[in-house]
Parts: sequence; structure tokens; C-alpha cells
Amino acid sequence: MSNTLTLEPLTTAAFAPFGDILDASGTPDKMINQGLCGRHHDRATLDFSDGRAGISLFKAEPRQFPITLDMVERHPDGSQAFIPMCLHPFVVVVAPDADEKPGIPRAFLTSAGQAINFHTGTWHGVLTPIHAPGLFAVVDRIGEGPNLEEHWFEAPYSIVE
Repeated sequence: MSNTLTLEPLTTAAFAPFGDILDASGTPDKMINQGLCGRHHDRATLDFSDGRAGISLFKAEPRQFPITLDMVERHPDGSQAFIPMCLHPFVVVVAPDADEKPGIPRAFLTSAGQAINFHTGTWHGVLTPIHAPGLFAVVDRIGEGPNLEEHWFEAPYSIVE
């Protein structure tokens, strides 16, 4: 048996309990570089209990709908930002915490040019591009010790457009 999740647009209000949306919407906070560049300042809260921030590159295979969601994960010792290196939307899955287990997941579709930052401890799906090349810069905790918890659902979810 499979549960169905319908994609929602990724909005600041809907995503706020889970993390930050990184985009260049609105008026820049200030103009720099002789007035030729708008700086949208400090768009994400990076949080690491120990270790340091690192930047890695992920190259994920694109998925096709319906997408099966059978597992979510979280990182108890640090936030994690996914920044696409192309202007394609991608799917973001999150779930509220329900007594140390994930609650009912939600599936979002980003707009071109949006990136996300998961708050520390947020249950989330794996990187899910829907277009090639699926290349992302990832900013997360680099440090000693485990920083990954996985939860496998008894009945998978099916994500539809």
C-alpha cells in the first residue's frame, strides 16, 4: 500500500518550520561591485554543533514521477543546504518531528533559482532532481562522529505532480 503526496509550491511560509529558502527575490539588501551586483545578504542560518562548514558537490540522477519515498533522514549535528548549480526545479521532501520519528511528509517543488537549507534535525528526503544534470553544491557539517539518522517507512509514499 502506498500513500500519495502531491507537490506543493515551495514558499517561505510553508517551508519555515523546516528551514530556509535561498533565492534572490525582493530588493537586494545592498548594491556592491560599483553598483553592478545586488547582495541578498545572509539568507540561511547555518548551524553546526561541532566541526566546521564544508562545501561538497553532489551529482544525483534525475527522478521521474511518480517518485517513491520510502525513507527520510536527518542530521542532528548540523544544518544542510542544497544549492542547485543549474536553473532547474527540484523536489524537496520534509517531515515534522513526531516524538523522534518523522510525521506525515510534505513534498515541495522549487522554482528555478531557489535553493534550500534544512534546519538542524529536520527530517528530509534525499536529493531529488527532476532534470539532468542534477548537480548541487551542498553546505553541511564536516566533523567527527555520526551525523545521520535514517527512518524507513512501513508503507512508502508516492509523490505525484
